[in-house]
Amino acid sequence: MAKGKKYTDAAKRYDRDRLHSDEESVALAKSLASAKFDETVDLVVRLGVDPRKADQMIRGTVVLPAGTGKDVRIAVFAQGEAATAAREAGAEHVGAEDLAAEVEGGMTAFDIAIATPDMMPVVGKLGRVLGPRGLMPNPKTGTVTRDVAKAIGEFKGGRVEYRTDRFANVHVPIGKASFADEALLGNLRAVVGELERVRPASAKGRYVRKVVVSSTMGPGVRVDPALIEGSVD
Repeated sequence: MAKGKKYTDAAKRYDRDRLHSDEESVALAKSLASAKFDETVDLVVRLGVDPRKADQMIRGTVVLPAGTGKDVRIAVFAQGEAATAAREAGAEHVGAEDLAAEVEGGMTAFDIAIATPDMMPVVGKLGRVLGPRGLMPNPKTGTVTRDVAKAIGEFKGGRVEYRTDRFANVHVPIGKASFADEALLGNLRAVVGELERVRPASAKGRYVRKVVVSSTMGPGVRVDPALIEGSVD
C-alpha cells in the first residue's frame, strides 16, 4: 500500500530501526504527527504467546490514567431499572429486544456494547454482527455486568479493552497527539504493566517481543521493552 508524501518525509526524519526509550518514543511519535486533525496515538505490543491456545489468549481491560481523548459511544442491552440507570449514566443506545433488532438491522454506531446477564440470550444471537467488530459483551472485559452505570462511567472515563489478534499483537489507542508527553507516557506504561500482569504461566521465553508507538498517519517508532518503566521482561 502506497504511503503519502507526509508519511514518507516523516519516516526520513529518524532511524526506524533504532530502539528508543518509552519517553523518547512518545515524544517522537507526537512530532511525526502532521495531519490537520488531532491524530490518535496507538500502541502495538507483540507478545510471546500462541493465541491459538486458549490458555494463552490475552483479553481484558485496562484503565488509562489520562483517558483516551475520545468520546466513547456506548450501547447497553438492559431492561427495567438497569435500563434507566444506563440512560442516566449517559449511554447513547439503551434497549432490550428493540435494540437487538436495530443492531441486527445494521446499526453499529457505538464503540462499546454492555449487557446485563439476563440479556445475554438476546445478545448472543447478534454474534454475526457484533463478533467480527469486537463488540460482543464479555464478562472478562467487564461488559457483562449488573452494574451498568459503573461500567459506563469507567469506559467513558478511560477504560479500554485489549486482546491479542491472530499474530499475537495487542493494539491499544493510548491518547491523542495533543496530549502532553507525560499523559501518553503514563497510558503506555499502564498498558504494558497490565499485559505483564496477565502473562500466562504457559508462555515461555521472552514475553514482550516488540513495542511500537505511532500516530494515525505517522510511521511507527520502535520502543525498547527493557527501557519501559516498570517492565520486568
